[in-house]
Formats: sequence, C-alpha cells, structure tokens
Amino acid sequence: MKIKPLYDRVVLSSIKQQEKTVGGIMLPEVAQQKSQFAEVVAVGAGGNLDGKETKMQLKVGDKVIYSKFAGTDIKIDDKDYIIIRQTDVLAVLGD
Repeated sequence: MKIKPLYDRVVLSSIKQQEKTVGGIMLPEVAQQKSQFAEVVAVGAGGNLDGKETKMQLKVGDKVIYSKFAGTDIKIDDKDYIIIRQTDVLAVLGD
C-alpha cells in the first residue's frame, strides 16, 4: 500500500537507535527511547493552508530530526510510520 500525505504533511520511517550503551550493555526495546531520527518516505504537495502559502522544503530520502511528541504513528504492511506536519521537523541531517 502506498501512502500519499496531504497538504503540509510528511510521512517518516524511523531510523533505529543503538541497542547498546557506550559500555556495551544491551538495552531491551522497552528501555529504549523512541527515536527522533527518521527518513522521509513521502511528502505532501503543500498548498494554501489557512490563507498562508506552504512550500514543501523536504524531499523523499531526506534524513531528519523531528519533534519528540509530534505526529501520528501508523502501521501499514507490518512497517511503522509517523505522519507529521513539515513544521514539526527540526532539522535535516547532511553529510
């Protein structure tokens, strides 16, 4: 199934965090914090929202950091995604 976000929304796929501490201790999933690092998998078209023109600055494949409590978690075809507004993206990671 393909996801096509509307307006200024972006679909993200989480990037797994390390499962070990610096000292080499393995952390179970329940002890790990939700990752705020993700890859953009789909981008809305932007448009005119509430009288303001919204241009999309993100593109598919961008690696981003997003706000900790932003978005809606969904599961499609056994894969987890997050749908957020573009304004909830805090930074784009570069090389």
